[in-house]
Amino acid sequence: MIEIEGLTKRFGAFTAVDGVSFSVDKGEVVGFLGPNGAGKSTTMRMLAGFMTPSAGTARIGGHDVTDDAVAARRQLGYLPEGAPTYPEMTVSAFLGFCGRVRGFRGKDLDARIAAAMERTQLEGVRLQPIETLSKGFKRRVGLAQALLHNPPVLVLDEPTDGLDPNQKHEVRSLIQQMAPEKAIIISTHILEEVQAVCTRAIIIARGRLIVDQAPDELAARGPDLDTVFRTLTMGDAA
Repeated sequence: MIEIEGLTKRFGAFTAVDGVSFSVDKGEVVGFLGPNGAGKSTTMRMLAGFMTPSAGTARIGGHDVTDDAVAARRQLGYLPEGAPTYPEMTVSAFLGFCGRVRGFRGKDLDARIAAAMERTQLEGVRLQPIETLSKGFKRRVGLAQALLHNPPVLVLDEPTDGLDPNQKHEVRSLIQQMAPEKAIIISTHILEEVQAVCTRAIIIARGRLIVDQAPDELAARGPDLDTVFRTLTMGDAA
């Protein structure tokens, strides 16, 4: 469902992403890890079609994100870093706007909004302006818009950022429920999240992919997964 080959992004003399390659199949939940500045968000923005690669290719459902961008985006639900919205809109108005942009109308649109709000537990704030919501609720609005069209591929940048422990558990449970029918990439700094919901862990550092393993294989490198992560990303990993 997701194919990335030699993906590279340069900003002048600085290479933010350097020849990254991996694929994600239906039923996989991939944890995408790395220190700040490693290239995680840049990779996800290129995959989502928000940033043009300097080299390499990315495909979603067989559609090139550059050459066949509209078809690729139809297959994708994307929660970007910061979950940008129109803050003056209410939650229901924003989701309605997102649904109409995707071509939904009438009862179909209403049903999709209701289902997305139920999944992300937004019914209680549906008529509130987004700018009045907490960071955690704003994150859930971003997640709801990513789920509106029931896409086969989800790319989620820090999906539990700003959520309290109960909300984190709810989002992780939702991801586990959706996982069998989707290909999912989660960018996260939370190693516990990778162990809880991911079938694979990909680590990048200095723009390069250095690890692609199952979480239990990564944990087998040492008794403390956090120590393993820090060693891999700060040292010269083989």
